[in-house]
Amino acid sequence: MGKRKLKILALIPARGGSKGIPKKNIVDLNGFPLIAYSIAAARLSTYINKIIVTTDDLSIARISNKFGAEIPFLRPKKISQDNSLDIEFFRHALKWLKIHEDYIPDLVVHLRPSTPLREVRVIDKAILEMLKDKKATSLRSGESFKKESPYKLFRKKGAYCGFYGKDDFTFNAEYYNYPRQSLPLVYRPNGYIDIILPKVLWETGLLHGKYIRAFITEKAADIDNEDDLATARNLSSCRRFKPLMDKLLEIK
Repeated sequence: MGKRKLKILALIPARGGSKGIPKKNIVDLNGFPLIAYSIAAARLSTYINKIIVTTDDLSIARISNKFGAEIPFLRPKKISQDNSLDIEFFRHALKWLKIHEDYIPDLVVHLRPSTPLREVRVIDKAILEMLKDKKATSLRSGESFKKESPYKLFRKKGAYCGFYGKDDFTFNAEYYNYPRQSLPLVYRPNGYIDIILPKVLWETGLLHGKYIRAFITEKAADIDNEDDLATARNLSSCRRFKPLMDKLLEIK
């Protein structure tokens, strides 16, 4: 008997109430709605075999369905607010799928629409790393952060400074006075791809768990305002995104 095929779900969150750019998740990016890019990237993956958009908005649902995502439910408004947590829509989606479809994924690949430009080889590499790492409870993508080191930042504690990294074992001196080049490398989460083990969520109540595998990518286009959209429009013509753009044209 052959080895069971893994159930790998792409979960794409897209609430309707974005503030910076109204209806951001379906804003036009070079002729395609923003969310279509994440759907197309998931469809290109060798390993993802189910794609669901979790949204509270009917127009987003219709557009997502047109580009090939399943919309088996509308997300409740109470977990679609500005202050709603990611773990809330994860719990809702996974519980709904278990009850209504008897579907329990082995992995959930979290693709945010606000990071539209992805290479399928990078998505598949992340999935393979997660599958091979038996210790990892999740995977989170990030990029090198080359601005002011957070080791030089402080919180105000009463009238005094409490510096970040105070308990870092690599320092036993006033590290905030060190030159930047001497400080540990740090990385900024960039929304390119996150991978979650559903069993960790149910067993621990945590979204990422204790052992978050670091997955470093190139700088990702993150859409938060009109300037970001302009940058993404220019980047989308790069050769490395041609398979993604071709897939979008094929679907359209």
